[in-house]
Amino acid sequence: MYYFLSVLAGAIIAVMIAVNGVLTAHCNIYVATVIIHVMGLIMISLILIRHRENPMPWKNKKLPLLLYSGGLVGVATTVFNNMAFGKISMSAILAIVLLGQSVTSIVIDHFGWLDMPHQSFNKKKLIGLSFIVLGIGLIMFL
Repeated sequence: MYYFLSVLAGAIIAVMIAVNGVLTAHCNIYVATVIIHVMGLIMISLILIRHRENPMPWKNKKLPLLLYSGGLVGVATTVFNNMAFGKISMSAILAIVLLGQSVTSIVIDHFGWLDMPHQSFNKKKLIGLSFIVLGIGLIMFL
């Protein structure tokens, strides 16, 4: 089931980049980013209300500041994807994003950053990265 959800998340990301890119064409990058995140805030607020979740967990405990950076990453990702939209193909955007995610995750795993278990870099990961780079080349230049 979790593999299916991961595939579904990938499909949703592709649709999200397209919809956000078209919105950016009608507004500018920053106004579109505000609209996108306000709509996301409304949606998650409705989900919190529906599930009767506490929307402010930090009131009872002090969370490390780093844990709040996900929102910053989300905004940066939206802005960067919107900048690339229309300049390079959707498949190129997603392939290059995959490369960035893969390299970053390998570094995080290798050093055990962000409370992740340590997973040493090995040749198999280099082979996997090589296939990603080859795939990007095929997508962009063929």
